[in-house]
Amino acid sequence: MEKRAGGAREVWAKCEFENPGGSVKDRAARQMVLDAIERGFLKPNDPNGKRLIDSTSGNTGVAYSMIGAVLGVPITLVMPSNVSLARKNIISAYGTEIIYSSELEGSDGAIVVAKDLAKKNPERYFYPDQYANESNPKAHYLTTGPEISAILGDRITHFCAGVGTTGTVMGTGRFFKESHPDVAVVAIEPDDSFHGLEGLKHLDTSIVPPIWNPEGIVDRRLPVGTEEGWDASERLVNDEGIFVGHSAGANVAGACALAKEAGPGSCVVTILPDRGDRYFKPMAWEKDYA
Repeated sequence: MEKRAGGAREVWAKCEFENPGGSVKDRAARQMVLDAIERGFLKPNDPNGKRLIDSTSGNTGVAYSMIGAVLGVPITLVMPSNVSLARKNIISAYGTEIIYSSELEGSDGAIVVAKDLAKKNPERYFYPDQYANESNPKAHYLTTGPEISAILGDRITHFCAGVGTTGTVMGTGRFFKESHPDVAVVAIEPDDSFHGLEGLKHLDTSIVPPIWNPEGIVDRRLPVGTEEGWDASERLVNDEGIFVGHSAGANVAGACALAKEAGPGSCVVTILPDRGDRYFKPMAWEKDYA
């Protein structure tokens, strides 16, 4: 909470790294898998059942892998070859098959490869497509929004979250627009196509997720620079003892900017999607090294 004359600016961050798979993506992956099972697309513990295939930059892959191991659903993931070693190792530990796409094409390249494999092998793969699957924002509409509201209620003035698949901001935003219509919903995105905020999309230069339908839900888009996101991550670990990734840093940088803009009496809520250990490179995490 930032104290100012005439009141206070509050910034709250929901610690989604406390989920069992270590990230906010546990919510979407769980909902997508359960809905697919309910509709008969996936069959747990069936040796003749289809494999789930999807593209991921890491966290959704960890969540799919964990849930697949529990339910007996085999998982295949397409990932850019330059995702962090920590994510590769965690996913591999669950027995998931990994197919690497070009590091030069990022998450968009992984999407293309996953779609192509699913199209060519319909008897082998079920493709939930986290970027187009309405179960993704549904998870946040049913859980993330209500959990925030239960704690902060009518105090909330702003909700902001970074855009990757856009599921978090779309689902949580829809919940707030229905239950707290005065809350401003803000989508945080990198300020440039060549950015270093892993997991986030610069919408104007990326494949826009089909679940991104901002009209009536998202009030504005807020660009945040890579340096701002990295610096906020470093301040969180050094000043608050909270070790998070750079997408979380971007969310916090955006939330603080909104609180400063809105002034005393504002209550801004954002998301800390995952821990910083997901971004480890060999022997180093520091910005200068990476």
